[in-house]
Amino acid sequence: MTFEQLKLSPPILKALAKENYTQPTPIQEQAIPPVLAGRDLFGCAQTGTGKTAAFLLPIIQLLSAQQGRPSGKRVIRSLILTPTRELAIQISDNFRSYGRFLNLRSAVILGGVPQKAQEQALEQGMDILIATPGRLIDLMNQGFADLRHVQILVLDEADRMLDMGFIHDMRRIIAKLPAKRQTLFFSATMPPEITSLVDSLLTNPMKIEITPVSSTAERIKQTLYFVDKPNKLPLLIDLLQDPSIESALVFTRTKHGADRLVRGLTKAKITAQAIHGDKSQNARQAALNNFKQGVTRMLVATDIAARGIDIEELSHVINYNLPNIPETYVHRIGRTGRAGLSGIAISFCEYEEIPYLKDIEKLIKQNIPVIGDHPYPMTMKESTPTAVRETKTSVTSSEGSVTRGARKGTNRNDAAGRKETSEGPGRRWKRRS
Repeated sequence: MTFEQLKLSPPILKALAKENYTQPTPIQEQAIPPVLAGRDLFGCAQTGTGKTAAFLLPIIQLLSAQQGRPSGKRVIRSLILTPTRELAIQISDNFRSYGRFLNLRSAVILGGVPQKAQEQALEQGMDILIATPGRLIDLMNQGFADLRHVQILVLDEADRMLDMGFIHDMRRIIAKLPAKRQTLFFSATMPPEITSLVDSLLTNPMKIEITPVSSTAERIKQTLYFVDKPNKLPLLIDLLQDPSIESALVFTRTKHGADRLVRGLTKAKITAQAIHGDKSQNARQAALNNFKQGVTRMLVATDIAARGIDIEELSHVINYNLPNIPETYVHRIGRTGRAGLSGIAISFCEYEEIPYLKDIEKLIKQNIPVIGDHPYPMTMKESTPTAVRETKTSVTSSEGSVTRGARKGTNRNDAAGRKETSEGPGRRWKRRS
C-alpha cells in the first residue's frame, strides 16, 4: 500500500514526500479511507504507530476539498482535543508539515501561557483547533470559543484524558458541538470507561486495533534492578558512568520526585532537567528542546507530562519508579522503540513496587531479566515476605531479599486528579555491606 493508493490529494502527497514518508503505517492504511468516507472511527493504537497522521491527513483533505469556509469570524471547523500541552504542540507541528501546500489555518489552545494570543486566534476563526480541555473550557466560559460549527471532532489519547480527570471537561465541550458531526476517537488502551464513551459518542464507527499493547516490549531490551529506595540515586549515577547512555528519558511517579532527582543528578555533575505539570509551558518546552539538542543528558518526566513527547531514536528509557498501571510501563519503554526501532529499558524496583512488577510481567507475557551483580541490591533485615517469594523474578539469596516494614504506602491524588500510590516510607532496609 502507498499513500497514492489511499487517494490523498497531490498537495498532501507533495508534503509527505518532503517529510520522507514513503509508506503508510498500519494505522494510517486502515484509518485514512473510512475517515475520508466520512465515517466515525475508533482507533486503538499506542504512541509511535503513526496515528497522528492517520487522522490529520484525511481531515486536511476533507477541509481543503470544501468550497469556501462558513461565513463569519470565530468559526472552528475541526476540533482536536488532547491531554497534554506537548502533544498539542506536536500535533500542531505535524499539521504545518502536512498542510504546508494548502491554505488552511490552525491554532493551539493550551494552558501555562498567556491567553491573549489565543483569544485573538479564536476571534479570527480557523480550520483546525488543537486544544487541551482545561484552557478550552476557560475560553468557552469567557465567550471566546464558539464550537457550533465544528464538523470533525478528534479525541486523541482518550485514556490518558480519563486518567487525568478530564472526563467532565470532555463532556462539557462535546455538549457544545453540533449533534451532526464526524467523530474520531483514539486510545492506547480499552478500559470499560473508554468502551462506554465510544458507545455514547460515535455512530456506527469503524473500529481499528493496531498492535496489542504488550507486544511493544518484545523489540526492546529490558533489564531490572531490585534496589532499596535510598540507593536508587547512587545506582543511577553508577549506571550513567557508561558512556553508551548518551541520553535517557527517566520516569518518576511524582512531580516532587522528578525535581528531587534532578537536584541529585545535578549535584553529581550529570546534566538533567525535569518536565511535569507544575512547570510553565515555556520551561517545559525549553527542557524538551535542550534534551533533543543534547544540551541536557537526562530528561526526568512524569507520565502525564511525557505523553506527547516525540524524540527520534531515543536509545534509553529508565524507570526510576515502576508505574502502578502495567500499560503505562509499555508506553514508557515504547518511547525508545518508536516506528519499529529497538531500544533499551532499565527499571528499578523497590519493595512496594513488586506487585506492580508482577502486573507488568503478566501483561507483557515475559519475565524482565534481573541484574543481580551490582552494589545496591535490596537486603534482608528479618525475613523474606511472601510477596517477594511469589514473584516470577524472585530476589534470590545472592541478590539479597527484603523485609516487611511497619507501614504500607499511602494513596494520594496528584494535581491532575489521578490516584497514585506513594512510595511508602515505612519500609526499613539497609544497604548490604
